[in-house]
Amino acid sequence: MSISEMVGKTPKNITIGSDKDELNFYFSDGTLGRFYHEQDYNESVLISDVSGDVADLIGTPLLVAEERTETGSDGGCESWTATFYTFRSVKGTVDVLWRGESNGYYSESVDFQMKKLST
Repeated sequence: MSISEMVGKTPKNITIGSDKDELNFYFSDGTLGRFYHEQDYNESVLISDVSGDVADLIGTPLLVAEERTETGSDGGCESWTATFYTFRSVKGTVDVLWRGESNGYYSESVDFQMKKLST
Protein backbone atom coordinates (compact mmCIF):
# COMPACT_ATOMS: atom_id res chain seq x y z
CA MET A 1 0.00 0.00 0.00
CA SER A 2 1.09 3.54 -0.64
CA ILE A 3 0.77 6.42 1.78
CA SER A 4 -0.69 8.44 -1.09
CA GLU A 5 -3.97 6.71 -0.12
CA MET A 6 -4.03 9.10 2.85
CA VAL A 7 -4.35 12.20 0.66
CA GLY A 8 -7.88 13.60 0.88
CA LYS A 9 -8.66 11.76 4.12
CA THR A 10 -9.42 13.77 7.28
CA PRO A 11 -7.58 12.73 10.46
CA LYS A 12 -9.71 12.81 13.60
CA ASN A 13 -6.86 11.65 15.87
CA ILE A 14 -3.13 10.97 15.53
CA THR A 15 -1.13 8.97 18.08
CA ILE A 16 2.54 8.16 18.53
CA GLY A 17 3.43 4.98 20.43
CA SER A 18 4.99 5.50 23.85
CA ASP A 19 8.15 3.71 22.65
CA LYS A 20 8.15 5.81 19.45
CA ASP A 21 7.69 2.62 17.47
CA GLU A 22 4.29 3.38 15.92
CA LEU A 23 2.43 6.28 14.31
CA ASN A 24 -1.34 5.98 13.85
CA PHE A 25 -3.70 8.18 11.84
CA TYR A 26 -7.38 7.61 12.71
CA PHE A 27 -9.50 9.00 9.88
CA SER A 28 -13.08 10.28 9.93
CA ASP A 29 -14.11 7.60 7.40
CA GLY A 30 -13.30 4.83 9.91
CA THR A 31 -9.93 3.86 8.47
CA LEU A 32 -6.55 3.64 10.18
CA GLY A 33 -3.22 4.52 8.61
CA ARG A 34 -0.59 2.69 10.66
CA PHE A 35 3.18 3.21 10.44
CA TYR A 36 5.31 0.64 12.28
CA HIS A 37 8.19 -1.78 11.80
CA GLU A 38 7.74 -5.55 11.61
CA GLN A 39 10.57 -6.75 13.87
CA ASP A 40 12.88 -9.46 12.51
CA TYR A 41 15.66 -9.83 15.04
CA ASN A 42 18.03 -7.25 16.47
CA GLU A 43 17.35 -4.21 14.29
CA SER A 44 15.94 -0.94 15.63
CA VAL A 45 13.44 1.25 13.75
CA LEU A 46 12.00 4.15 15.76
CA ILE A 47 10.68 7.68 15.36
CA SER A 48 13.61 9.97 16.10
CA ASP A 49 12.05 13.39 15.42
CA VAL A 50 8.71 15.07 14.81
CA SER A 51 8.76 18.59 13.44
CA GLY A 52 5.51 20.55 13.53
CA ASP A 53 2.31 20.11 15.52
CA VAL A 54 0.21 17.02 14.68
CA ALA A 55 -2.83 18.95 15.94
CA ASP A 56 -2.53 21.04 12.75
CA LEU A 57 -3.48 17.95 10.72
CA ILE A 58 -6.64 17.10 12.67
CA GLY A 59 -10.03 18.04 11.26
CA THR A 60 -8.90 19.01 7.74
CA PRO A 61 -8.13 16.78 4.75
CA LEU A 62 -4.52 15.85 4.10
CA LEU A 63 -3.16 17.60 1.01
CA VAL A 64 0.23 15.87 1.04
CA ALA A 65 1.49 12.51 2.32
CA GLU A 66 5.01 11.82 1.05
CA GLU A 67 7.86 9.44 1.89
CA ARG A 68 11.56 9.60 1.07
CA THR A 69 14.53 7.59 2.33
CA GLU A 70 18.29 7.83 2.70
CA THR A 71 20.61 4.92 3.50
CA GLY A 72 24.18 4.56 4.59
CA SER A 73 26.63 2.71 6.79
CA ASP A 74 29.16 3.55 9.46
CA GLY A 75 31.95 2.03 7.39
CA GLY A 76 31.83 -1.26 9.26
CA CYS A 77 29.01 -3.75 9.22
CA GLU A 78 26.41 -1.41 10.74
CA SER A 79 23.90 0.20 8.39
CA TRP A 80 21.16 2.79 8.78
CA THR A 81 18.07 4.00 6.96
CA ALA A 82 16.42 7.37 7.53
CA THR A 83 12.79 7.50 6.40
CA PHE A 84 11.24 10.97 6.17
CA TYR A 85 7.48 11.52 6.03
CA THR A 86 5.81 14.83 5.23
CA PHE A 87 2.13 15.38 5.97
CA ARG A 88 0.40 18.66 5.08
CA SER A 89 -3.05 20.14 5.54
CA VAL A 90 -4.28 23.71 5.08
CA LYS A 91 -3.46 24.31 8.76
CA GLY A 92 0.17 23.16 8.76
CA THR A 93 2.93 20.68 7.96
CA VAL A 94 4.35 17.83 10.04
CA ASP A 95 7.60 16.05 9.23
CA VAL A 96 8.32 12.71 10.90
CA LEU A 97 11.78 11.13 10.81
CA TRP A 98 12.22 7.41 11.46
CA ARG A 99 15.73 6.05 12.04
CA GLY A 100 16.47 2.38 11.36
CA GLU A 101 19.72 0.67 12.34
CA SER A 102 20.94 -2.91 11.94
CA ASN A 103 23.96 -5.05 11.21
CA GLY A 104 23.03 -4.85 7.53
CA TYR A 105 21.19 -8.17 7.35
CA TYR A 106 17.78 -6.99 8.58
CA SER A 107 15.21 -4.56 7.23
CA GLU A 108 15.41 -1.01 8.52
CA SER A 109 12.28 0.13 6.71
CA VAL A 110 9.01 1.49 8.03
CA ASP A 111 5.93 -0.60 7.27
CA PHE A 112 2.61 1.01 6.34
CA GLN A 113 -0.86 -0.45 6.60
CA MET A 114 -4.23 1.11 5.76
CA LYS A 115 -7.21 -0.74 7.13
CA LYS A 116 -10.87 -0.29 7.95
CA LEU A 117 -11.57 -0.29 11.69
CA SER A 118 -14.48 -2.36 12.93
CA THR A 119 -17.34 -0.36 14.38
